[in-house]
Amino acid sequence: MPIVENAIYVEGKRVLKPESLSETFEDLKATGGMCWLGLYRPDAGEMEEVAAELELHALAVEDTLAGHQRPKLDHYGEHLFVVLRPARYIDDIEKVEFGELHVYAGSDFVVTVRHAESPQLSIVRKRLEDEPDLLSLGPPAVLYAVLDQVIDEYEPVAAGLGNDIDEIEDQLFSGESVVSRRIYELSREVIEFQRAVAPLEAVLEQLRKDVAAITTNRHEAIELDRKLIDVQDHAIRIAERITSFRALLTNLLSLSSTLASQQATEAGVAQNEQMKKISSWAAILFAPSLIGSIYGMNFHDMPELSFAWGYPAALVLMASLSVGLYVIFKKNKWL
Repeated sequence: MPIVENAIYVEGKRVLKPESLSETFEDLKATGGMCWLGLYRPDAGEMEEVAAELELHALAVEDTLAGHQRPKLDHYGEHLFVVLRPARYIDDIEKVEFGELHVYAGSDFVVTVRHAESPQLSIVRKRLEDEPDLLSLGPPAVLYAVLDQVIDEYEPVAAGLGNDIDEIEDQLFSGESVVSRRIYELSREVIEFQRAVAPLEAVLEQLRKDVAAITTNRHEAIELDRKLIDVQDHAIRIAERITSFRALLTNLLSLSSTLASQQATEAGVAQNEQMKKISSWAAILFAPSLIGSIYGMNFHDMPELSFAWGYPAALVLMASLSVGLYVIFKKNKWL
């Protein structure tokens, strides 16, 4: 069994740390506390064992085993099923890695199932154990803390994506040829990030209603609702930032296309200028070459045979044609 962490809590304090699932369920019944079970990539048999003991709904277990779920909050009888898409930014390769976290929350148990390295749920557990008053609120407090951690871990991801966009802006005007490809790749990451964050506002809104309905102590309900509102506001800010990233990348892609077209136009203009120069010099050299080639055909009645100035006249004609063509091309700015 891929149990990462397993503990029984009574009034917000850890009282037992069972070594196996059977002990966990026995201790849970004996103490009347709350079980918090952390699993990492369990297989079908392991999930079915947990589901049988805690009476988890078959559809929720099916979603966990299939994976690739969108963020959501579902009600299944006596327990809630929450799907989250945690993310982390990997600096070495400048990429965003997305994971998947499933949380089952009943009246006296929480089961977290991770399919990736993030989020750091050990941080969540330690934080709650350091705040027994909060942990004493039971599964709703754990759900709040897990959501808070997932959304907190979105912050460095957003910062990393922001830095990547700044780098792209610099690359656009440096003439690097790979910038368009990087914009496309970054756009896919931003879209995936948006899919992970956007549903959380509705998830948290529904969770606030559920917590208010099941928490009997009014003061505790108000305090927990305030914390959930804070997390919800954080999620909204992240979502708005991602929306701005997407709009900015769209503008950058449009600018990249414009700059590429401009560069192609400038290259075409430069090529045309070169062709003008080549054509001009070819015409200048062609005129005397044509006259000289005629002289080289050894006619019997060549002008210089009967006219002493015939040959010099031919040279003057060649030079005049060349100079005339040069002046014409220069005047038309071909040279």
